[in-house]
Amino acid sequence: MLPDTSVKTLDKVVVRFSGDSGDGMQLVGNIFTNVSAGLGNEVSTFPDYPAEIRAPQGSLGGVSGFQVSVGRGVHTPGDRADVLVAMNPAALKQNVRHLKDGGVAIVDVDSMTESDLRKALFTTDDPYKELGLRAQVVEVPITSMTRATLADSGLDAKAINKCRNFFALGLICWLFDRPMDAVERFLKKKFGKKPAIFDANMKVLTAGYNYGHNIHASVSTYRVESNDATPGVYTDINGNTATAWGLIMASEKSGRPLFLGSYPITPATDILHELAKRKDLGVKAVQMEDEIAGVCSAIGASFAGNLAVTSTSGPGLALKSEAIGLAVMAELPLVVIDVQRGGPSTGLPTKTEQTDLLHALYGRNGESPLAVVAPLSPTDCFDMAFEACRIAIEHMTPVILLTDAFIANGSSAWRIPEDNEYPAIRPPYLPQERIDAGGWRPYDRNEENLVRYWALPGTEGAAHRIGGLEKDCVTGAISTDPVNHEKMVMTRREKIERIANDIPAQEVIEAGVPTDTLLVGWGGTYGHLRTAAAELTAQGIPVDLAQLRYISPLPSNMGEILSRYKRVIVAELNTGMLASYLQSRFPSAHIERINKVQGQPFLVEEVAEAVKSLLKD
Repeated sequence: MLPDTSVKTLDKVVVRFSGDSGDGMQLVGNIFTNVSAGLGNEVSTFPDYPAEIRAPQGSLGGVSGFQVSVGRGVHTPGDRADVLVAMNPAALKQNVRHLKDGGVAIVDVDSMTESDLRKALFTTDDPYKELGLRAQVVEVPITSMTRATLADSGLDAKAINKCRNFFALGLICWLFDRPMDAVERFLKKKFGKKPAIFDANMKVLTAGYNYGHNIHASVSTYRVESNDATPGVYTDINGNTATAWGLIMASEKSGRPLFLGSYPITPATDILHELAKRKDLGVKAVQMEDEIAGVCSAIGASFAGNLAVTSTSGPGLALKSEAIGLAVMAELPLVVIDVQRGGPSTGLPTKTEQTDLLHALYGRNGESPLAVVAPLSPTDCFDMAFEACRIAIEHMTPVILLTDAFIANGSSAWRIPEDNEYPAIRPPYLPQERIDAGGWRPYDRNEENLVRYWALPGTEGAAHRIGGLEKDCVTGAISTDPVNHEKMVMTRREKIERIANDIPAQEVIEAGVPTDTLLVGWGGTYGHLRTAAAELTAQGIPVDLAQLRYISPLPSNMGEILSRYKRVIVAELNTGMLASYLQSRFPSAHIERINKVQGQPFLVEEVAEAVKSLLKD
């Protein structure tokens, strides 16, 4: 008996594509996301792929997934999928926990052979019963229909099988009424120079779309609502690309050429890839021989007057620590991008965590204060990359930008900004009048913010020496005097603290009704925490939310905010690093903790249930 079907109208819907690493799930997931963003939907994605280069085909370890939520009021990729596409039994087994009860599971029935089931470690011949699947199961002969569609294409069997993902995409486009012409534009962009591959994928895509019409009576379809968008040009962008573009904008607004010295490391490498394409904008992206060379080349570029950046992930940040201390001592502008992943050591290279926070704050020898900032979302990576550059240049300091694998690889719909929407960045160049007056020294400072002046090499009358050895606070000569050292330590520390006068006050998203509970997070957990706070408030448990983007220094009103609440609950993807940091800065605050260290982002329901549990105590 066929299930009851209807057209379901939803504010937002969640789709999860899953298959082998070579099945192209990330590609079709990205195309579906881009098309949805072009229709005015808000989008949020979660690419979830294995760390193995290529696990055995059909095995549980080789499953790659891509989850996307589209609609309005979208802040996360969703806890559970409304629709799951499973290209083989292993994909079904690994991802069934992500499917809502009553959702739709689209399964390639051609892959459900006895040998495929055994590869996925099923013990019976009925995988749906074995998994306890409570969903509409739509068995589609994806493989055989792809082969039939391309029987006369002249492609070999391997090339034909690679097109299976586009049959699944065509079916999903029908299910959600996505326009085929928009998909065609993306295919032309990717395969335009390979007409045979483009034609084959278009034929298979169309076959999948038409197949959807033929099964109309056996599966629910969906209509997804859209927001009224601010006029402009929109695109789907992931966090790493947004970070790279934010650096370019900062270069334009500061008038300083952009230099990236980097070494490839998952999941940060795409920043290097993106900037390497931008020679037309004067970007110098250099792949160095190792992490230490990457940061040292950037420090040299900074001394020479560049907007200098180095990018890495956790293990690379550890290797860069000594050189970052040099930039602290020399007081040179430097942006260090750390795309956090699971650790320690090489840990979980393709998974997400927030476990580098204390390293960013304290992981250098000696007293080495610097600024630390963190974006909230993939699109916010643009703004915070720009802001990291602004702080680094205007305050002559290293800045660590902490993103994470979730927002670096995830994407959201983004309106491309106008040039006039971002302020000029003003480097603290050495004033000519100080040179003319004579007696200038490299550690002369602006008395208001304690920032030393930036004397670019080649400036007549401004020859100087800086380095890693302590300097006299007046002459700039090497000094081992204990009193002078303490003065310089406290000056460098105070310089960072005064950045608080140059950053926005911390905002609180209020529940709309009085509450004595504040949920606090930082960085890429924003969407999950905001949604959890809204859901709790709707259930009669009002919760306010403060999501930190500026961590060192903290916004000047942070202490006042914490003092307003009886209960402060800090939720983060580590064992409590921000909670400990805040407790040390504000001892009177009553801080409780929600922590997860599984290499996966929070689920909204996890946060909501944890808050309820804490409030019962």
